[in-house]
Amino acid sequence: MIKINENYFKLQASYLFSDIAKRVSAFQNANPEKEIIKLGIGDVTKALPEACIKAFHEAIDEMAQDSTFKGYGPEQGYSFLREKIAVEDYQSRNADIDPDEIFISDGAKCDTANIQEIFSPDIKIALPDPVYPVYLDTNVMAGRTGKYSGGKYSNICYLKSTKKNGFVPDLPEEPVDLIYLCFPNNPTGATISKDILQQWVDYARETRALILFDAAYEAFISDNTIPHSIYEIKGAKEVAIEFRSFSKTAGFTGTRCAFTLVPKECRGFDSSSNTHSLHSIWDRRQSTKFNGVSYPVQKAAAAIYSDEGKKQVRTLIDYYMKNAAIIKKGITALGFNCIGGENSPYIWIDARGDSWDFFDLLLDKAGVVCTPGSGFGSCGSGYIRISAFNSLENVQKAMKSINQALKSQ
Repeated sequence: MIKINENYFKLQASYLFSDIAKRVSAFQNANPEKEIIKLGIGDVTKALPEACIKAFHEAIDEMAQDSTFKGYGPEQGYSFLREKIAVEDYQSRNADIDPDEIFISDGAKCDTANIQEIFSPDIKIALPDPVYPVYLDTNVMAGRTGKYSGGKYSNICYLKSTKKNGFVPDLPEEPVDLIYLCFPNNPTGATISKDILQQWVDYARETRALILFDAAYEAFISDNTIPHSIYEIKGAKEVAIEFRSFSKTAGFTGTRCAFTLVPKECRGFDSSSNTHSLHSIWDRRQSTKFNGVSYPVQKAAAAIYSDEGKKQVRTLIDYYMKNAAIIKKGITALGFNCIGGENSPYIWIDARGDSWDFFDLLLDKAGVVCTPGSGFGSCGSGYIRISAFNSLENVQKAMKSINQALKSQ
């Protein structure tokens, strides 16, 4: 008899964005004549930078000739990309990172999900609330979260992120082993200062915990005082793994390329408290379960770091941040409190009531799709997230519709 992993039964309903898609589909079927503008899921709408397209074509041409064809590549990623990342993203910010500490992958979502495989099933997890659902759900699947009751899992330490603490969670009040942090934050758009991030690193070092730091939106930071990487913080290389993505910065959502950084100093412990290299363990995992990102995709990603690529990516980011400014200005003018939209493409809005009710209101009356905050955790209840990832024309049209819909309430 084949038995299944019954931890899947502990997952609550379906994936948040699947629920949204179903509601939108039902609305569209019932109102086929009505235009819908999607400002919910954080998918980009602008094409890949020209520098990436050019590199893509050149790499495809290489694949068409026996003399330049590439078969299986290194599971960790080609050195030409890893070296550029190390120099441009880390060493330029005084973070001492070597190319071979970088692992190229097909997405930060995949890596933040897969990384939990290398940890013991009986560790204590600390998660911000609200939180990107993948962090929680993958640990539910692995059996670490305990029973679900009253809206929470028994073995999760929920780190409340609320207006009171600026949506930056306080240090845990109970012992934890694995800590998820995401800044600029998804979904709230909040950022973290170097001083506060130093406190988290110091905590992890003192308690022998590990921080998983999701920096997928670091390129949207415009404030020079805000850290782009946890490795700008003293001692972080011992206690932190960082995730980044080319999806939102350079439009690789449909192309798939990201990377995870596991420093050689980063350590874990066995049941006898012996120290082990997490870099070596992750390398073993990737070598066994992952065949690497395709050569053309990695060549396209490397083009991001060319002079032309940098300018083109900056133009994309500025485009989306202009959208964010329009959304934030419009929402604020309507009298709603919100954060984000300045160093993040997300705007986190106090809906003054139930998240899903506000979702339905915007969909029904304005034809605009947002993301209900309650789908990110109990502290997200009463909030919605609006994404700046759409065309300027659609954002302007959406804000006009939202303005009319909310003023009529």
